[in-house]
Amino acid sequence: MANKEKMNAEACELKDEDKACEDKAEDIDKPEGAEEESAAKEEENADDDMANKYVRLMAEFQNYKKRVSKEKDDLRSYANENLVSSLLEVLDNFERALQHDTDDEGFVTGMQMIFKQMLDKLNKAGLEEIQALGADFDPNFHNAVLTGDDPQYESGKVTDVMQKGYTLNGKVIRAAMVKVNN
Repeated sequence: MANKEKMNAEACELKDEDKACEDKAEDIDKPEGAEEESAAKEEENADDDMANKYVRLMAEFQNYKKRVSKEKDDLRSYANENLVSSLLEVLDNFERALQHDTDDEGFVTGMQMIFKQMLDKLNKAGLEEIQALGADFDPNFHNAVLTGDDPQYESGKVTDVMQKGYTLNGKVIRAAMVKVNN
């Protein structure tokens, strides 16, 4: 048994020597500048990775700035939406009041001036009336509450406006209630 152990030990030593010789042979086979080249390539790859990360980070930051700017613009444009929406009821009541006949022309003129002034201020804030009468029915701008047959209009045209619709800076805040021709 001692001989077997001795032989195994010698075989292991030979294997270790062969392995060491192979490692030395590999080192000898490599040119001297190869290690420096591989280190330079690794460094260049690391630089490229950092440059890519930098470019991506800058692009991400630019997108962030654009998104925040758009959100601020939208906030400014639509900040008064609730106020303007509630004032639409007042506009409707003014229009109804002006449609009634009255003997006092001074009163009517005063009401018309107030109505015009209020409408001008709202228009300056971005409010626009949706033109509906005679237009093609568009469900994005019109709310059809009635249909009927009117020989003056083609099929699918708005024949009557029950309640005016409005947009605020291009966004519909109230659709026009209309009657559509069959």
